[in-house]
Amino acid sequence: MQNSVFTTRRPIRLRIDLTALRHNFKVARQLAGAANLWAVIKANAYGHGQFQAARALDDLTDGFALLETENAIALRERGHQQPILLLEGFFAPEEIVALARFKLTPVIHSPAQLEMLATADTRPESACLKVNTGMNRLGFRPQEVGAARQQLETLGIRRLTLMSHFAEADTAIGIAAQLQCFQQVAAGCGLPVSLANSAALIRYPESRGGKGDWARPGIMLYGSSPFAETTAAQLNLRPVMTVESRLIGVQTLAAGERVGYSGMFRADKSLRVGVVACGYADGYPRPAPTGTPIAVAGVLTRTLGRVSMDMLACDLSNAPEAQIGSPVTLWGDGEGGAVDADAVATAAGAISYELFCAVASRVPRVEA
Repeated sequence: MQNSVFTTRRPIRLRIDLTALRHNFKVARQLAGAANLWAVIKANAYGHGQFQAARALDDLTDGFALLETENAIALRERGHQQPILLLEGFFAPEEIVALARFKLTPVIHSPAQLEMLATADTRPESACLKVNTGMNRLGFRPQEVGAARQQLETLGIRRLTLMSHFAEADTAIGIAAQLQCFQQVAAGCGLPVSLANSAALIRYPESRGGKGDWARPGIMLYGSSPFAETTAAQLNLRPVMTVESRLIGVQTLAAGERVGYSGMFRADKSLRVGVVACGYADGYPRPAPTGTPIAVAGVLTRTLGRVSMDMLACDLSNAPEAQIGSPVTLWGDGEGGAVDADAVATAAGAISYELFCAVASRVPRVEA
């Protein structure tokens, strides 16, 4: 019996623009000045594809930052030689031998990790010592840092970087209190430091560091703004991910008619409505209300009613040329037009990170 190969004809797809990723990294590089950059590719590069992102940035970045030891090893096995930072360090003693073998740099943030290192036969050459300056998730309190550093050096780990993480770099509160706390700890220690995430890298030059220090751009690499009041375009960032589809239906509602589950949108006049092959099972946010931005046939318009599992509706009032087969952009820069992922996320009560990470595996992926 002859096998047949069928390629899905459902029109939705996710497209990754690696040229835009490289552009955004260069924006981060310009901001960082003399500091080194960890390209943060955790969570499968924020849903964009860890290996694709690493390949695109290999000749640009000073290092990569992610979470899982197994994913770091996979990068090594694909030939990436830069330093690799494990942002949550290690979780079990069995990992420590791999840190040494594959030259991985763990974040050390707890006494439990120090205990595991003390019992290990082999240890990594380098580590980042994390200071809790107010985020209150991971890290040693300022008064504990000196003893932790001494333990690490006694264990033979002398290539240390002092790091912390800002909780409010993207808000009006800013970084002043945490930065002051960190500077008091770092004063006179002679260690390189790593502080700036995307928001701090953009807004707070004092957090970037200098030669030998490290910044950690994340969301900005993927073309999204870390600030609610500033668009990605205003920061010279380009969308890397585009989710696009097509109209698979067109309805004309009479005044008073509704569309979708629970009839949550009611037309107040005659209205053309497009039906898009995209729903929450594809990763589109189900809470997105009527009015969420969407682009159809080059026109920026709005969604209508409740998002279904496999479909959503949109307003074609301003797109008279739109018909079945017309291109639709859910977010990104597609054939249907441009839609800011941050604007979609805000409408849905989310952030762009969630959109990027939530795209379902059933959505075909292509590179631009």
